[in-house]
Amino acid sequence: MGHQPLEMRKPKLIPQWRRAWRMYSVNAMGWGAAMLAAWPAIPEDLKATLSPDWYMRAVAFLLVSGIVGRLFIQEKVTHEDAA
Repeated sequence: MGHQPLEMRKPKLIPQWRRAWRMYSVNAMGWGAAMLAAWPAIPEDLKATLSPDWYMRAVAFLLVSGIVGRLFIQEKVTHEDAA
């Protein structure tokens, strides 16, 4: 019983890709990524006032909400397609 190799499919962009910056999911993931990238640049005295646990929980919340947000119709983008 041989298995057929999976066919590689070329990824396709969503129709609204030019307005992706308006999507909640893209914004949430962008802010989460920015927070992760900013952590090493935050001065140590300021880091001492921030709880690293809460900071990372905020990042996780943004990233997870971006994933969940992608599952829903985002009216700022989809209603423009109907016009």
